[in-house]
Amino acid sequence: MPAAFRSLVMLVLTLGFLGAAAGGAQALSLMDPFNVPAAMDGGTAKVGDGIPFADGARFKLDVYAPEERGDIAPVVFFIYGGGWKNGAREDYQFVGRALAARGFIVVIPDYRLYPEVRFPDFLEDNAAAMRWVQDNIAKYGGDPNRVFMAGHSAGAYNAVMLALDPSYFKEYGVTIPIRGVAALSGPYDFYPFEYDEVRNTFGDAPVPEGTQPINLVTSDAPPMLLTSGTTDPIVRVQNTENLAARLRSQGVWVTTKYYDGFGHMEPVIAIGAMWRWRMPILDDMVEFFTRFGAFPSGVPRLAIVPAPPEGVLPNGEPMEPMHAIIDQLDTQFAPISSQ
Repeated sequence: MPAAFRSLVMLVLTLGFLGAAAGGAQALSLMDPFNVPAAMDGGTAKVGDGIPFADGARFKLDVYAPEERGDIAPVVFFIYGGGWKNGAREDYQFVGRALAARGFIVVIPDYRLYPEVRFPDFLEDNAAAMRWVQDNIAKYGGDPNRVFMAGHSAGAYNAVMLALDPSYFKEYGVTIPIRGVAALSGPYDFYPFEYDEVRNTFGDAPVPEGTQPINLVTSDAPPMLLTSGTTDPIVRVQNTENLAARLRSQGVWVTTKYYDGFGHMEPVIAIGAMWRWRMPILDDMVEFFTRFGAFPSGVPRLAIVPAPPEGVLPNGEPMEPMHAIIDQLDTQFAPISSQ
């Protein structure tokens, strides 16, 4: 990692942490340090910015692509997390550019959040965004027959639910095949609802058991990659273990990846260039997508894995303020499941 890159990254991290700690209107977003140009993958472009897929402020999406494009490319539809009450597509530019650098067209939609909506409205919003993909992604160089879904946390829940319950896509006329789902740190088995924030979002469902992905698994489910940090305090690792077991019992192809000693936010942050040295999650995702047809006539582009920035401790742990920002991000979430 060039010295200039290291210096810039550490400066932005420091400003991001201090700004968030100070609070107020001038505070920077905690996600800003991961979205500065020097901290993201190059050779990519945002080819769609705030494209509406329905009427409303939250019905917009962004599209990322490799700068150099030849044949039509596979598509990743990425749904961010935030406990169904937080999140914005612009905070995950680093994810869009990371996957675009590997040869994918990447779509990141916004969707409505609690308290404006409750279950299942956010699922319907993402289904509407997928209908936009079906109708329009070819114009951006994407192949509608090579579409994958991915998500983190609540976004992983949304992606898995859409894959397991065909009624949402059917309602919006979505007929394109979903080749596979990469779900990071997701809650899939959290009923009965133990925490107020989860009860607020799901408690009015007439059949609460039907809100749980683990209860919707059939042999028709697409292949899945399920990942989790082993010390996740927000969504317990048992969610991944339980869903994987249920999928396997139905003969569905599933693989699991557990990242030892990591918590809730690190897996999604490590998709981006700045944190990628911490774990191989981007490689794991691309290997999964490739296995199920992302690149039938070739191989994905290689990812650059930067060396650890200055300030990493001898045991490999990053010093403050990098660790502090991750801790601050985790504090934004209330526990979803104790299982």
